[in-house]
This record gives sequence, C-alpha cells and structure tokens, in this order.
Amino acid sequence: MRILALVFAVLIIALQWPLWIGKGSWMRVWQLDTQLAQRQSENAKLKERNTALEAEVNDLKNGTDAIEERARNELGMIRSEEVFFQVLDRNATKLPEIKASNSSAVTAVTNP
Repeated sequence: MRILALVFAVLIIALQWPLWIGKGSWMRVWQLDTQLAQRQSENAKLKERNTALEAEVNDLKNGTDAIEERARNELGMIRSEEVFFQVLDRNATKLPEIKASNSSAVTAVTNP
C-alpha cells in the first residue's frame, strides 16, 4: 500500500512538472505576458514619436512657419526689421552666443 501511494505521488509530480516548470509552463506564460506588455508600451511610444516626426516633416514641406520657428530657435536668426532683446540673469555663469544677421539691433538687458 505504501509503494502504491509512492507511485501515485511520483506520477502526480511527473504530470504536474510540465505545467509548472516545462516549456509551456505558467511561469513561461507569465514571462511572455510581461515581455509583451513592455514591447507594446515601447511600440506606443515609438508610434507617438513617429506621428510627431511625420507632422514636423509635413510642416517643413508645406508651410513656412515651421521653418521660421526652427531658424529662430536653433540658429538664433531674426528678421531684418526686428529688434532683438536678450534678458540676462545676473546669476548666469555662461551666456549663450547669438549671431545677428544684417543690420538688426541686438541689445542685452540685465534682469535685476
């Protein structure tokens, strides 16, 4: 009788082994679900980035406002009839360099 109980216990363990530890086990399914959720969140972020880049490309191809904005922000350009005022912070250690084009007036104002 003891041997029969031991055989049944071994059979139950042998049948449960693939369910808990084998190739299609619960642990493997849980790991795959976790990886899937991570990949889906990465894909969502990349889709948002791609949408933003696509919109920026369309703006650059079709409109002049985006080009003007980039020229102002990244290159420090201003129009010929504009006056540029730069407000400097007294606590700032390094001042950014801004190039003025044409005969535009460039004035630095210190913020008290």
